[in-house]
Amino acid sequence: MAAASGPTVRRRQLGSELRRLREHAGKKIEEVAEHLECSQSKISRVETGQAPIKARDVRDLLQWYGVEDATQVETVMQIHKDAQQQGWWAHYEEVLPSGMATYAGLESDARVLRSYEPIFVHGLLQTEDYAKAVIGAVRPSELEEIDRLVRFRKERQARLTSKPDPLELWVVVEEAALRRPVGGAAVMAAQIEYLIEAAAMPNVTMQVMPTAKGAHIAMAGTFSLLEFEPQTPTVVYVDSIAGNVYLEKERDVRKFIQTFDLVRAAAPDPQETPVILEKIAREMHKT
Repeated sequence: MAAASGPTVRRRQLGSELRRLREHAGKKIEEVAEHLECSQSKISRVETGQAPIKARDVRDLLQWYGVEDATQVETVMQIHKDAQQQGWWAHYEEVLPSGMATYAGLESDARVLRSYEPIFVHGLLQTEDYAKAVIGAVRPSELEEIDRLVRFRKERQARLTSKPDPLELWVVVEEAALRRPVGGAAVMAAQIEYLIEAAAMPNVTMQVMPTAKGAHIAMAGTFSLLEFEPQTPTVVYVDSIAGNVYLEKERDVRKFIQTFDLVRAAAPDPQETPVILEKIAREMHKT
């Protein structure tokens, strides 16, 4: 089964179809909310794939929207059924930061992930010791909880080697992030060695943005572009200490695509990455 058929993408597809049918029927969100006796925000979250909806409410809406074709009804109901399945990340939801379960589902379903990382090594490329040091510093908690979050991160990394459709990953990471001795010198030495190995994977492209480049367009913060099957819109994920934001509007997505294209054009060629990483490793070893 293709990665793009996972429950998170199915929930987004369901929401998109319900929104399309609502608009075709000439109904407003407030009317739908009144019809289902729920809040307008609930309907908005359903239509953006951020909230579940009961099967009987889906059938009710299809009838109310005037959908009479039996095949179309069953297609929508099958999408709803697929969206109810639990992903592997459900076992970790009690310890995950707010919004991370949604991101894990999107990442699990994605075909291509492009990311700019100014602070840390990307989660899909972190060693276990580096991940433990980062999680312990950013989110101080019980050792058992940290261990579970590290295991969660390791399970995410399986997408890079899954067959027959491994995730295509393109990361631009700031040099400063690689020089920060997270976990100490030994941890960083092992982390950089792993990045050299990862950069050689056919589905991984990595660039290091030199600190000497100075200011550039992507410096505002971490973001990722998640691309799915052709009929599923690209999602922008913006991570910050204030919370996670998901953007799907075409103009927002286009802006971040342009930003990523500019930042990767400004960074050294990916073929130079191993040399840059080895240089950083040598210089860190001397200090």
